Amino acid sequence: MSFQTSALILSWIAILLLAFTVSGLVRQVHALSSGAVQRRPESVGLRPGAPAPGFARLAPAAPTVPLVLLFLEPDCGTCTEVLAEAGEHTRPGLEFRALYREDPPARAAELPITVLGGQADLFERYDALATPFATVVDAAGRVLRAEPIGSRAALHRLLDEVDSPPGGPAPVVATNQGDRA
Repeated sequence: MSFQTSALILSWIAILLLAFTVSGLVRQVHALSSGAVQRRPESVGLRPGAPAPGFARLAPAAPTVPLVLLFLEPDCGTCTEVLAEAGEHTRPGLEFRALYREDPPARAAELPITVLGGQADLFERYDALATPFATVVDAAGRVLRAEPIGSRAALHRLLDEVDSPPGGPAPVVATNQGDRA
């Protein structure tokens, strides 16, 4: 058998393998686009409207504003940035709790927010799988939002959305009620 014959046979084998690969990919794309593949989206955190576990322990006095729970780790650089952003948050209308599984870092005590260590059970109960993680709880003890926070900007965006819910604030309606007798 000559070199040209061997090269021709190997080329046809390569073409057949490529055809099988392409047909498999086309079949997978078709299955995904038609919704044939049923995958449950992986969600973390509690669903909005769910009761907040340990709410009385986190907010002993009846809060009048939403409570932002930050689930953090002391050796996480992003957690340190998120904690600093929470400490710099000056808009009224939100109260913060920084929660750590074990002991919080010493620098956390310098911030004007409540820092709680030894809260490993709440990490589990709030389904905070990754840190930093934020859960916003309303004054009635119901979860408003729960999501991972990957940066200072992400926390800032979350706080902006909590401060001004979708649709904006309730419209002010002016009425004119004169002195009619």
